[in-house]
Amino acid sequence: MTYQTIRPVAPVIKDAAANFHGMQVVYFCWDRHLMFYAPVAKLLPPSMSFQEVIDKELTDTYSRHPDFARIDWAAVQWSKDGEAFTPARDKSLLDNGITHKTAVHFITPGLDGLNGAGF
Repeated sequence: MTYQTIRPVAPVIKDAAANFHGMQVVYFCWDRHLMFYAPVAKLLPPSMSFQEVIDKELTDTYSRHPDFARIDWAAVQWSKDGEAFTPARDKSLLDNGITHKTAVHFITPGLDGLNGAGF
């Protein structure tokens, strides 16, 4: 629908990176595990190491799933905004190219949810 205004209207982007006081929103999704049916949003400092994300953020979020304890983190397949990538675990999110509103997905080979049903 079109509309007319009497003066220019500037859009207000409320979720811009500048509005998060040095933090950034990063989305994580454990593919093939529909017990968690949607990505989770985490507010993280760009300086946080990828290993800290695994040890703290992903563990806090996903450890209730029975498959979580059996994850072989060396075999995990990662993607960032739809492109495969290999994170440097000792590097920061920023050093790994993970910025505000990046979507990070991971697949755990051999672990396909409860009874292999994707849950």
